[in-house]
Amino acid sequence: MGGAFLAAAVLARIGGRIGLPTIPLFILAGILLGPNTPGIVLVADPHDLEMLSLLGLVLLLFYLGLEFHVDDLKEGGRRMALAGGAYLALNVGAGLGFGFLLGWGTSEALVLAGVLGISSSAIVTKVLVDTGRLGNPETKPILGIIVVEDIFLALYLAALQPVISGADSLGSAALDAGKAFGFLLLLAAAARWGTKVIGKLIATKDNELLVISFLGAAVLVAGVSEWFGVADAIGAFMVGLMLGSTSSGARIRALVHPLRDAFGAIFFFAFGLSIDPGDLPTVLWPVLIAVALTLLMNVFAGLVAARIYAFGRGPAANIATALLARGEFALILATMAASAGLDERLSPFIAGYVLILAVLGPLAAGRSGLLARVLPGRDADGDGTGGGPAGTPERTPLAAGH
Repeated sequence: MGGAFLAAAVLARIGGRIGLPTIPLFILAGILLGPNTPGIVLVADPHDLEMLSLLGLVLLLFYLGLEFHVDDLKEGGRRMALAGGAYLALNVGAGLGFGFLLGWGTSEALVLAGVLGISSSAIVTKVLVDTGRLGNPETKPILGIIVVEDIFLALYLAALQPVISGADSLGSAALDAGKAFGFLLLLAAAARWGTKVIGKLIATKDNELLVISFLGAAVLVAGVSEWFGVADAIGAFMVGLMLGSTSSGARIRALVHPLRDAFGAIFFFAFGLSIDPGDLPTVLWPVLIAVALTLLMNVFAGLVAARIYAFGRGPAANIATALLARGEFALILATMAASAGLDERLSPFIAGYVLILAVLGPLAAGRSGLLARVLPGRDADGDGTGGGPAGTPERTPLAAGH
């Protein structure tokens, strides 16, 4: 296992030199060194990493909860909600229509709607940092759209869980959904009104005790969430939301960062282990069509957001390309689909789709000026290249680590 992760690290270092994000490279390492690929097999059974992989998923969403603040949504007001809603309507709607056209089933179509509709927060943030655009005016709408996506994701996963798990009847599905939403409301109420009490319970000057406390809380609530029919990762997200607003929030963010990176890598690597490259050709055309559809919808979404904010073509191209990548959330849905016994073509489809867009997204963002030249409209900001100042970036809580 150690050799496998060293190999993943080598691939990630090579990819970093040419500007590729680590997520698709960790997945690629799992594919190459797993049991489904000829050659060296360093991890023969993907289930050997199952618990560590789940912990990685929990920590990824816990960290996003720490970085999420309701104030980030309030500051953007109506325009941020409109831009985020338009992005979701275009991409989730297109994903749902695409899923039904494939004819794999209704549950599968609902999974594909989420896969095609939600951007990768990790890759989007890395793109903004690497391109020096954190201080650009269009960056706040981009981050606002991510916030809206996070809220939608929490609700969507809660609603999707009983549907794909195969509830026996409409009444049973409604009961499961009611339990899930009830538990979510309980967690939301704790995040809204219980922050002071939770802060006092978690507070300690000892870093070791703080790590054990927040890790135990995140994993425990994740497990209880799953018992109530809410995705375990969303339970962890809500714990992060609670703890991020306490007096210990800044220390927790610093302490969880290396844990998130290490176990997050395990999650992506373990997903790669489960992929059989021989299955990818069977879904090649659906993957390519989905990629083209996502490109088109992102361009439309960028133009809509630019219209809402009275931006020109350059910022519109930046918005469209920055939000293009898909990553961790698509893999969460793939994991849920696999555990629910849905169509076996979903996993290779999602793997191929994520790999292509996780690579294409950063590359397109670095060349957004080419897209800006062909978009309709004019450069209201006087910047037709789509580039941004590379000076000192504007640091907001969300931009710093989302």
